[in-house]
Amino acid sequence: MAEKKENEVEEKLRALFDLQLIKSEIDKIKTLRGELPLEVRDLEDEIEGLHTRVSVIEKEIADAEASIRDKKMSIDDSRNAIAKHTEEQNNVRNNREYENLDKEIKYQELAITLCQKKIDEDMRFIEDRRADLERTQAIIETRSTDLAHKKEELDSIIADTKQQEDELRQKAEAQQKKIDARYLDAFDRIRSNARNGLAVVRIIRCACGGCFNQIPLQRKIDIEQRKDIIQCEYCGRLMVDLALGNEEVKKTGYGEVIEETAPEVEAKPKRKSRISSAS
Repeated sequence: MAEKKENEVEEKLRALFDLQLIKSEIDKIKTLRGELPLEVRDLEDEIEGLHTRVSVIEKEIADAEASIRDKKMSIDDSRNAIAKHTEEQNNVRNNREYENLDKEIKYQELAITLCQKKIDEDMRFIEDRRADLERTQAIIETRSTDLAHKKEELDSIIADTKQQEDELRQKAEAQQKKIDARYLDAFDRIRSNARNGLAVVRIIRCACGGCFNQIPLQRKIDIEQRKDIIQCEYCGRLMVDLALGNEEVKKTGYGEVIEETAPEVEAKPKRKSRISSAS
């Protein structure tokens, strides 16, 4: 029974390490793409924001143009009113009526001045906004060109690696079915928190292959016996012995075989023989 349990633990270790090897190969493909996917998304978001800005500017220009049309109509109304009141002044019966009409004419003249001032302001505003619109459209054109180039580059990389990535993902899915849910959850959790995406690592010269912290010699022996699944007390990664890891690397064809070299022992200086001289 004990031997059967040990075999089951070893099978789990091999399954987890194989899954790690496959996931690491997928990570290499993602690394090959580099920051391109992120750069493409950033450019798409920026262009979308610029198009929104264009819409806002165009609406502001349209509103200002509508305001100018309204002010010109008000000016026409005021001029018509001035012409009417000027004509009425010729037919007044007393000074009071004349003064009232004169006040109305001055009021309409003031209204014309205010409208013309507002028109001038709107025209300057439109000029500024049109210049801003041209700058924004030029930026959109530049960004769109950059986006097209980056998409083309990304599509080329994806096309070159798609088949390989699809095969690896299929292998990963098949491998995951061999692993208990609780170990798989732990694997995913550890992997998501690890910068290099390593959840299962080999021990190399009494050190964790993930964080490179030294582990006690007894723990190294326990790992090599493959009787239990052991985590690094520093980084939480699952650890397998170097021999098992190398066997799986050779079997799957993924990763690299690591040869463990014995630590160099510094040669002790020879003690010089003391020869007593006869007195």
